[in-house]
Amino acid sequence: MRHMMNYDWMETLRNANQWMGASALSFASYPVFAMTPNPALQWMAAWGEVTERTFQRMVTKPDWGIESITGEDGRDHLVNVETVVERPFGDLIHFDVMGRDEMDRRVLLVAPMSGHYATLLRSTVRSLLPDCEVYVTDWHNARDIPVSAGKFDIEDYTLYLMDFMRNLGSDLHVIAVCQPAPLTLAATAYLAELEPEAQPRSLTLIGGPIDPDATPTDVTDFGNRVTMGQLEETMIQRVGYKYKGVGRQVYPGLLQLSSFISMNADRHAKAFANQIMRVSRGEASDRDPHNKFYDEYLAVMDMTAEFYLSTVERVFKGLEIAKNEFVVNGHKVDMGAITSVAVKTVEGAKDDISAPGQCVAALDLLTGLPDEKKASHLEPDAGHYGIFAGRSWRNNIRPLVLDFIDANSEAPAARNRTKPRKAKDKARKAANKNAAA
Repeated sequence: MRHMMNYDWMETLRNANQWMGASALSFASYPVFAMTPNPALQWMAAWGEVTERTFQRMVTKPDWGIESITGEDGRDHLVNVETVVERPFGDLIHFDVMGRDEMDRRVLLVAPMSGHYATLLRSTVRSLLPDCEVYVTDWHNARDIPVSAGKFDIEDYTLYLMDFMRNLGSDLHVIAVCQPAPLTLAATAYLAELEPEAQPRSLTLIGGPIDPDATPTDVTDFGNRVTMGQLEETMIQRVGYKYKGVGRQVYPGLLQLSSFISMNADRHAKAFANQIMRVSRGEASDRDPHNKFYDEYLAVMDMTAEFYLSTVERVFKGLEIAKNEFVVNGHKVDMGAITSVAVKTVEGAKDDISAPGQCVAALDLLTGLPDEKKASHLEPDAGHYGIFAGRSWRNNIRPLVLDFIDANSEAPAARNRTKPRKAKDKARKAANKNAAA
């Protein structure tokens, strides 16, 4: 009950701040005040607008906002988001580009379950849509899942990924971004043992903590400094009465957000102060850079307690993936069982969350995979976000990933390429190699 009260107290504070912002905006915007313009009232209205928007976004799942894309035929094609597989803790969704033939490249984009919604990968999806059939793991907010749905830990996450891959078939290329990289590797290895015909053709791991101890960061140091008992006592709460998941133990999204912001508190405070001044001067807009970023950044979701705790205990503390000792449903998964799936790792030289060395460690675990099926890329001057959604992704990494997909496809895709394909063997040689450019 104590932890449920804490959850409701956080929601009460959030709600109160949203209300105060709305009240300040309404009061300072009374038409009668326009008779005697007052900078203080303008600032008050601006503060209210920014405050209301900020605290309201914390409990709102963002929309994908991808309404259409321009096809190679020069026409705009509407995009319809459809659910392919529906499960209690997450769905498999497909971005169906209407009026377009199915693309040769079929990509499963595995989104993180680390505090934000899958929409964090919106720009990644948008950049892949012109060239690929894109499927995404759309994880649900734990506060909305009834306790009767049962538990969801990293083993369940792995089994979900296996189920999604089975449904999509073997003519598939998987891209895992950040947190799910080690579990996606494990899911692929488990499929290699149980159902080799269900394995994807390629696996691209972007900025994931395969071996967190390879290059320690503040994130990994935190996991090593605290005990599991301390984490459970300070981070875990029960969902309050407002939501369907009442009583479920979670790591609350609001608590996660406070941790995110505290890492760069001065920068965030300055960003909001500047936004208030822009609004007061009439220089802001609904979709200006500040709102576009923070509408997504502030939208957080609860994680199940068992998923959060098992991730810390088994991936970061126990290093079960790094040591090839990961167990799913009582079965020890052997990464060496992957013998035919091409694997590429992508890292950012300035990544302070999954530092260089953590992700590329996956290649050493693949003892059964020929060297010509392994590749790695280190992107200079790129941080964590940049390697999957920023300029580095768009300009450098995305073309390399598409080449890697084509080089390891049964029939390499030829659509929307800016350069003609060379011979198949030459393409494979160019894409399946280590790179640092």
